[in-house]
Amino acid sequence: MIVDWQRVKSELRNAGLRVLVFALLSVPAAVSAPDSLSATSFIKTSGTEFTVDGRPFFVTGVNNHYLTYGSQDEVTRVLEDAVAMGANVVRIFLQPVIGSPDGSIATIWNWRLEADASNLAVRGTYLLSWDPRTNGMAINDGAKGMQKVDFLIAEAGKRRLRLIIGFLDFWNYTGGAQQMRAWYGSRDESTFFFEDPRTKRDYKSWVSHVVQRVNPLTGLAYRDDPTIMAWELMNEGNAQPEALRLAWTAEMSAYVKSLDSNHLVSSGNANILKKLSDLTIPSLDFGTWHGYPLYYDLTVQQFNDMITEFCQLAARAKKPVLLEEFGYARSNRNFAEAYAMWLDTLTRNRNCAGWIVWRLVSRQDSGHYPVDEYDQFDVHNDGSALWNILKAATARATQTRETSRALELSPQVP
Repeated sequence: MIVDWQRVKSELRNAGLRVLVFALLSVPAAVSAPDSLSATSFIKTSGTEFTVDGRPFFVTGVNNHYLTYGSQDEVTRVLEDAVAMGANVVRIFLQPVIGSPDGSIATIWNWRLEADASNLAVRGTYLLSWDPRTNGMAINDGAKGMQKVDFLIAEAGKRRLRLIIGFLDFWNYTGGAQQMRAWYGSRDESTFFFEDPRTKRDYKSWVSHVVQRVNPLTGLAYRDDPTIMAWELMNEGNAQPEALRLAWTAEMSAYVKSLDSNHLVSSGNANILKKLSDLTIPSLDFGTWHGYPLYYDLTVQQFNDMITEFCQLAARAKKPVLLEEFGYARSNRNFAEAYAMWLDTLTRNRNCAGWIVWRLVSRQDSGHYPVDEYDQFDVHNDGSALWNILKAATARATQTRETSRALELSPQVP
């Protein structure tokens, strides 16, 4: 793609940005949101804000893609690194999905891959499969199935972290919706899953099972566990046409609400092209969008302007809107200043509900961080410039929002 690099470089060299980076890195340690707010109350919404017990809950979070199939040590390392960063939310989606364990129904991705967990080696773990005996979907509640999710939720709760959990991934990296439509012999990646009665039935059965599952490690049904901040219908569920996506989103979000009145629900959609077109659906509590500037041929400043635009859409809808995926390659010159600008804009704009960076990756059982030379989005707890920017931004967000809240509540002196 063609990018105006001269303009980008000019923006990133701006003296104001350099001052901002210095300010972020100079923020003293602060009490993080997970420590100062109740961990036993459910997250709610009030206008464009998330709240806990009536107090603002500004999301400073991380994504991770392998927490539902990594080893217990790999899971706890990520959660510990999230705490070290000052994050208060971890976003995941439930995976993997395979064909049939005996191979009679093909798995459309390499689920026998030998690699690190971060590089999609699931080591025999799967949550959903096709059962040739019943000729239908099967749910794996075993040690290499839902028990891994039980462990994740319990460990997150111990660390006062909240989870945003997507019921499914749209993409086929570890199966997702693409594997489920393949069970029925479909090659249609964009329409079949969202309109065929069989896949809609399977999806609802899966949602019902997850929401009502009792975690033996906590004694709580998932729908009764405040560690879970919100459910998302699907990560980037790119149904086509748009009318089908909106109809499916409305139907399934209402279904989740019928099973669970405690938790927030959102679509999990990238919402970047049809900007937050699903936000008017009554059974969606908040909006989501995913932003990767170079994928959309945007400069750093243009992406910063887009942040403001999406927060204005939140104000118009009177719902929170969350930038729940974003990344900028380390190879971009002065990329740290870009992150600093965006995080500052999100923190200062009272209509912005927070951010979740893509993606926090910790040391694998091999003892090494996975190689990330393609997207170059990975965040490590390694004292790097990006780590320090994110860590400082979480502390600054807490201070800024708490200070603003205190000023709102203080009596006005005539």
